[in-house]
Amino acid sequence: MSSGGLELPPGDSGHEGGPADAAGSAQAGVPAGAVSLAPPESGSARAGAELDWGADAWSEVRTRAQRAGRAYIWLNLIEQRLRAVVGAVLRPIYEPVHGQDDWVVAAAGPAGQEWVQRAVAVREVSRRKGYLLDPADDNVLSFLTLPQLRELMVQHWPCFEPYFDDRREIELALDELEVTRNVVSRNRALSRPVLEQAERASARLLEVLGGGAGSPAADRLPIDAVEDLVGDRYADVISVHPDRVRLQRQLPAEDLFGGARRLDAIGIGLNLLVQNFSGRRLVRLTEAGCRVRLLFLNPASSAVKRRERELGLRKGELSRSVEMNILHVRRVRAGLRDASRFEIHVFDETPRFTAYLVEGQSSGIAVVQSYLRRARGMEAPVLVLRGGGRGVPKDAEHGLFTTYREEFESVWEDSRPVS
Repeated sequence: MSSGGLELPPGDSGHEGGPADAAGSAQAGVPAGAVSLAPPESGSARAGAELDWGADAWSEVRTRAQRAGRAYIWLNLIEQRLRAVVGAVLRPIYEPVHGQDDWVVAAAGPAGQEWVQRAVAVREVSRRKGYLLDPADDNVLSFLTLPQLRELMVQHWPCFEPYFDDRREIELALDELEVTRNVVSRNRALSRPVLEQAERASARLLEVLGGGAGSPAADRLPIDAVEDLVGDRYADVISVHPDRVRLQRQLPAEDLFGGARRLDAIGIGLNLLVQNFSGRRLVRLTEAGCRVRLLFLNPASSAVKRRERELGLRKGELSRSVEMNILHVRRVRAGLRDASRFEIHVFDETPRFTAYLVEGQSSGIAVVQSYLRRARGMEAPVLVLRGGGRGVPKDAEHGLFTTYREEFESVWEDSRPVS
């Protein structure tokens, strides 16, 4: 019986609901010839069972959403930057002749008549339905998509040529982004390699279009769009790694220390620097103007012996390792023309953490690890901090970079130089 009081017609004899099913239906209290709408009994095939999601399915969906959201932020930045560039270059040319509302239509010309008229129609619909929340968006240019903005730039390249050197570089970057844009706009799965490619292309394109405050390639860890949005929530912590092995996959020693203008390090043996950054490279870094201050735990102190007992090492094993590292950096210092820029000290206090504070020309990076009782430095969790220059939190006084910088200076004052 349907909701309107009408009985559903019976099926053919060879089909579901026919005479073969009539007996079963009658037994269930359903008149012969009617289709039962009651849920099936337990144990039988249940309609909609495939709609249930398990933990793996939810995890996959969350991963997709996180990647799509990250890519969307980059695409949004590129689109807004390209819209501003197109407006700044073409508006003074077309607006005086065609007016404030029609200059984009005139710039599109016959070749772009179809898509620009579509943008005009979408704008009118948005006006009527109240979707235009910001008066600044009440213009045709705000309704052009990334491919349409690119088409305007390509059509009028002689107008843009005085401002940008390489048209091909811009087009190649936009081609790479079009793949990501297509995936995100249709809510399909975005693989990590494609996401990383889109982030690199976006950073390069923002640099070319003059949307950044410097060259991302010059920074060891370029600030991405997600960090800009949520940076205040996590102070100046930009990444966390369960151990140093995973840190070095993302941030190799060359990327961390290369190009530094100031390098301060404190720890027991400073293995991340000494064992992963060659002595010749350290000499070149110092000769290029970097100031280096290295603070080791005194290998003859009682704190080394306590640390050996914690880690279950043989007596003198850790102290000899620290001595070897100190001898290595002493040889590096001996090869410098100006040894005053390369200082080595030791301290006798209980070691609480190891930190590498690296500052470049425009920004700083710190790698910090706390010492755990039963874990070597290679196995301890790692924090990566952003410090100095652009990208630091608005309330920089509460950043961890400053805290570890002050702690380093305090221990340095009480330490002794190594001859």
